[in-house]
Amino acid sequence: YSFLKLCKEIYLYHIIQEICRKFTSLQAQGTNIQYFKTQNGTPATRDEKQTKYQKMKNIAILASGAGTNAENIIRYFSNEKKAKVTLVLSNKPQAMVLKRAAALGVDAFFFDRSQFYTTGEVLMMLRRRETHLVVLAGFLWLVPGDVIGAYRGRIVNIHPALLPGFGGKGMYGDRVHRAVLDAGCTESGITIHYVNEHYDSGDIIFQARCPVLPGDDADSLAARVHKLEYEHYPRVIEKLVEQS
Repeated sequence: YSFLKLCKEIYLYHIIQEICRKFTSLQAQGTNIQYFKTQNGTPATRDEKQTKYQKMKNIAILASGAGTNAENIIRYFSNEKKAKVTLVLSNKPQAMVLKRAAALGVDAFFFDRSQFYTTGEVLMMLRRRETHLVVLAGFLWLVPGDVIGAYRGRIVNIHPALLPGFGGKGMYGDRVHRAVLDAGCTESGITIHYVNEHYDSGDIIFQARCPVLPGDDADSLAARVHKLEYEHYPRVIEKLVEQS
């Protein structure tokens, strides 16, 4: 039984004594010491303890227009514990989406073509903000390869038609709805898909359908499609966050 071992045991004993003394002092002062417990008051399991400390996942939205879908997504996640929209970026300085995001307390910034395609500043901002998922909501530019590479499988887009029909470069907004009507389709809908290096060609995640009614014009069809977007896009995003 060595002298060194004895010293270690004495040192450990004094540490334990000091911890007990401080704990007793805190209790005497009425300090609120909380332990991991479930909602019903029972001791938490190891998984529940880990869940308590799981890091909030950050969502960034890229948008070019009015931002109604972006606002809907921000509001949906405003009270969520697993994910939150922390950044909105737009390629148009006067886009209404920037004002909507700022009014809801979300950081919103404009970027130009050089910052997106040449200098890599947009990608750097996404990384600095520890972005977990990138959501396109009415964003009209093709996403560059460096962003795709950094977030492959973590960039999603919503298209206002049933892909693979009525997609591709230049197919957005009323152009899509007029094309659906001109083609004599009896139904339309939305497609949520992963984003790759080409317009509207990533793997499809989810689709929802609505009828095209006699007498429809681009506006009336768009209103029906928008309802599907508002209903389904946040929920699909939530599932993607849970699965990743």
